[in-house]
Amino acid sequence: MLKFRTRLILSHLAVIVVILTSVGFAAYWMLSRAVYNQLDAALLAVAETEAAVLSSSPYRAIKLNDTLSGSDRLSFARIDRLIQVVDSEGKVLAQSANLGNTQLPVLANLSALFANSETVFETLFSFGDEPVRMVSMPIDRLDTPVIVQVAGSLDDVHNVLNVASLLFVMMTLGLLTAVAGVGLSLTRKAFQAIENIVQRAQHINEANLNERLPHPGSRDEIGNLVDTLNEMLDRIERSFEVQRRFTADASHELRSPLSRLRTELEISLRRSRDPSEYHETLQSCMDEVERLTLIVEELLVLARMDAGLERRSTETVSLNAIVEATVKRMQSMAGKRDVQIIAEPMPQVVTNMAYGSVDLILTNLLDNAVKFSPPGGRVSVRLVVTENEAALSVCDNGPGIDQDEQQRIFERFYRGSVASTRHVAGAGLGLALSQAIACGHGGYIEMTNNDEGGSFFIFKFPLAR
Repeated sequence: MLKFRTRLILSHLAVIVVILTSVGFAAYWMLSRAVYNQLDAALLAVAETEAAVLSSSPYRAIKLNDTLSGSDRLSFARIDRLIQVVDSEGKVLAQSANLGNTQLPVLANLSALFANSETVFETLFSFGDEPVRMVSMPIDRLDTPVIVQVAGSLDDVHNVLNVASLLFVMMTLGLLTAVAGVGLSLTRKAFQAIENIVQRAQHINEANLNERLPHPGSRDEIGNLVDTLNEMLDRIERSFEVQRRFTADASHELRSPLSRLRTELEISLRRSRDPSEYHETLQSCMDEVERLTLIVEELLVLARMDAGLERRSTETVSLNAIVEATVKRMQSMAGKRDVQIIAEPMPQVVTNMAYGSVDLILTNLLDNAVKFSPPGGRVSVRLVVTENEAALSVCDNGPGIDQDEQQRIFERFYRGSVASTRHVAGAGLGLALSQAIACGHGGYIEMTNNDEGGSFFIFKFPLAR
């Protein structure tokens, strides 16, 4: 199969050939009509001259004006027309000397020609040694009507058309050669840039995603394509980096509880112990298993959402009921940390989201707020409604989040400096999972720091229609 470059060049040449051929035929036709019309006009002028002479002297004998007067002076004029005068019956009344013993053919239907007073042009292909163009013009004389016939050779016309045909062919070949050369040069230049892009793209894989496609240096379609592909490579590189970091963090988060489990079990099996010690070890192992279970479940949900397998279930639910139930459930954990959760009076809001999704998002936000609030702290929950959306905010009076860390708190397994230094329990998946669920339902979560201290999380979502 021909390459695209070859097919493009051949198609380009085919279109140029069709255009030039059409233009050439059109120009040839127009030139031939112009040359024939010029010859017809010259024949008609001679016929009209003879007709004027004959009409001005209706009683004189018919005599042709086919010789030059005053031949003793220089003149470029020449009489190269064949002239003949016939009557209504086709009898030759007079003819030019250059006809000799030959006479011009007479029209078959002379009566119709006289009746219509019509001037007729015709081409004689078998008269003499060369084609002849002839005009027949009827004249009404007082004594007898006659027809003036004037003929001229078509050799000059054919010579002009032959030369024109040769010129058209040469011009067409020259234009084809020039267009083909320019087209081939431009096509080679364009496809050379594409080949460079293809060769570089074939060598880019997950190991060298930092490389980029070569830019041709122009702002045309190829340049825009390279810019678009390089931007796509940037996004792919960032995605791979996030996945690598995610895999490393997941391995670390899973390895830590597994290591603790193995250590505690090995210590317990080294010697016999009291039942109470076994019970304490098993309880510790159960806590680690629950943490592992939570991490695996959250990872599974995130993986299904990334793959598009987690279907978004929606239902019309009352947000006030969800907030009331979630706050009531979290009060016990907050009480153990001496933190108070206060839900401010809220307007009635109905949203098209799954009950479990809203409960999970609010639970994660309240859990973080309680864990990072100091003893005696306060966590407030507020709901603000606008025309098309609602904003559910969770505010605490903890240490807040540094400015350079605020952009990464929704990344998977990311834990800020405060969580690391204070050894706050968690795997760094809660906010990432909450943001993914919120975005899946047409909402989003944003975070700022309070002026008085603490974090301010806002969950915005569309209202039910």
